[in-house]
Amino acid sequence: MAPPDLLASVPDAVCHLDREWRFTWVNTALEELLARPAHALLGRTALACVPDLRGSEFEDQLRGLMTDGRPRVFEYLHRPRDRWFEVRASADATGLVAFIRDVDSRHREQAAQAHALRQTAAVLDALPSPTVLLDGGGRIRSVNRGWSANDDLVRAAGWQVAGTGDDYLAQIAQGLPPSDLARIAEGLTELRAAPPGSYDRVFACDYAQQLADGDSWWRLQAARVDDSGQLVVTHTDISERVRDQHRLAWQASHDDLTGLPNRARLLELIEQALADDDDRTALLFLDLDGFKTVNDSLGHEVGDELLRRVGARLAGQVRPGDAVGRLGGDQFVVLARSCDTPEAASLAFRLQRSFARPFTAAGLTVPVSASIGVAVAPPGLRHAHQLLSDADAAGYAAKAAGRDRVHLFSPGLRDAARWRMDVANRLRDGAQDQFVVHYQPVVRLDTGEVEGVEALLRWQHPERGLLGPDAFLSVAEETGQLIPITRWLLHETTRQAAEWAEQGLALRMAVNISARHFSAETLVRDVRAALRDSGLAPEQLMLELTETCVAEDPTRAEDQLAVLQGFGVRVAIDDFGTGWSSLAQLMALPIGTLKIDRSLITAAERLAAGGTGAVLGAIVELAHTLGIRSVAEGVETADHLRMVREAGCDSAQGYLLARPMAARDVERWANRVSDGGGDSCALALAGRLG
Repeated sequence: MAPPDLLASVPDAVCHLDREWRFTWVNTALEELLARPAHALLGRTALACVPDLRGSEFEDQLRGLMTDGRPRVFEYLHRPRDRWFEVRASADATGLVAFIRDVDSRHREQAAQAHALRQTAAVLDALPSPTVLLDGGGRIRSVNRGWSANDDLVRAAGWQVAGTGDDYLAQIAQGLPPSDLARIAEGLTELRAAPPGSYDRVFACDYAQQLADGDSWWRLQAARVDDSGQLVVTHTDISERVRDQHRLAWQASHDDLTGLPNRARLLELIEQALADDDDRTALLFLDLDGFKTVNDSLGHEVGDELLRRVGARLAGQVRPGDAVGRLGGDQFVVLARSCDTPEAASLAFRLQRSFARPFTAAGLTVPVSASIGVAVAPPGLRHAHQLLSDADAAGYAAKAAGRDRVHLFSPGLRDAARWRMDVANRLRDGAQDQFVVHYQPVVRLDTGEVEGVEALLRWQHPERGLLGPDAFLSVAEETGQLIPITRWLLHETTRQAAEWAEQGLALRMAVNISARHFSAETLVRDVRAALRDSGLAPEQLMLELTETCVAEDPTRAEDQLAVLQGFGVRVAIDDFGTGWSSLAQLMALPIGTLKIDRSLITAAERLAAGGTGAVLGAIVELAHTLGIRSVAEGVETADHLRMVREAGCDSAQGYLLARPMAARDVERWANRVSDGGGDSCALALAGRLG
């Protein structure tokens, strides 16, 4: 036992009890605690002096000490006073020494803190998002159920589970990129360093983490709890939202049907490629040949599957680092990096050869080819739209040259593309007011009598003068203007023919009809409207259709032609000899006239033995056998005229007989023929019609 003079000044209450529990020594602090002087305590037992200790934890602990001799340290609530004391007791040879400290304030403060922490934990547990409470040093004071729910995923990822007492940043660093960890650490530090009372400040950031079940994305939000630096940090799972955003971003930059980059994404990729000064960039523009026929004949389901197959095959043919995209419809683009002109041409021909193998779509074998335009960016080009426009122009030229072609871009194609754009804009803005019609007479070969005219559309362009149909009709077809133009032409020509008829000049009017108009199935209705408005007799109108436009779908052709023929309109097959159909196929259709193209007449002239025109004669004879009249086009020389006459052609037209002329000149020309005896063939041979 320590000497009394050493313990007298100790602030804790100190006493010595012998083995009978009698006080043998007490210090001043104990006298004050029990409110009794030393002489009233010494020699008496503690339980007699303080009966409230009987049966208490105080008694149990000290009796245990008397028994086993092991020191005791415990906190004790003295219920009569409702105060907490800390007791430290140790045994000696004669009994025990007890140090008793009043810790009521500290204990109650700790209890209040614990209660507050429990309340905070309850609030945190109510939050669905994983949440932690951090102390001023950045250690975890409490976690909620949402945080603990991820423990299995954390362990499965091979990381240590973060719990109470752990350093928060050290624990989350296990699955975070260093840049994200640094961003979070800086944000939490700034939050703690904010001025006192700045509880409205919030730090937030999004970060990615790779857990055992895959990538996940979280939004971290931290706020101050008090001025001690405590922070509450929530982690909201935004994985589904981020995946939706990624999905939307992917959809915005890719083609839904093929999964290839779309036009917008392709332009981005082209811009990136052009930004590299050390590399040449090539663009290949592919337009499928005959895809519309596949769609129309086999259905859109087969067409869609074919496009997917084409995209997959192209992607398998290009080099690593190149890109394949779909512009829309049946048009694809290949972006080739580090590719000069010879390499780009080689790639184009390789892709062309890959189409030699038919595609399988919906269980069907579908042959298809592609027209390919190639453009290589010149040094310094930075505009993706320009390179795409150049490749498009080359692709247009490849398509115009025929199916299954490869065409390299040249500056002249850019001028042609600009011209097509100008034409498209002017046609859209009402260039129809600038259209004029010229008429070329058609004459009978037996009498030379004028029997009709063929209407030939012209455009009186304000800058370029009079333009033939080849300069603008293909653009009109691409832009959807061809059918409205043809409607206008039907109304204008039937009006003109009716006007001539009123003047005593009965001429059959021949009007060319496009395949687009024919396939739109509005032809019958449009012809009826033109005849009704003009008052022209149906027998005075002849519609000229190219063989290819009727041969692609003979059943639909037969139905419409039968209706036209039924109310008196005559039908002719124009440009025979330039298409791919057989004469037998055409003769099965309800047509009345066959117009033989000038190219066939020229070929027949070369093949004729002794100028007899035997080849041409065979065609005309077969037509006559089937009750079909024949008209020879392109009669330009006296030999042509003699040959078509000997072949038995019924009628003819061409520069020898008459050039196309304005409407006002037709009547004068017809009068000259009439004044010269009525035989235009004889007059032409005599040189009297020039």
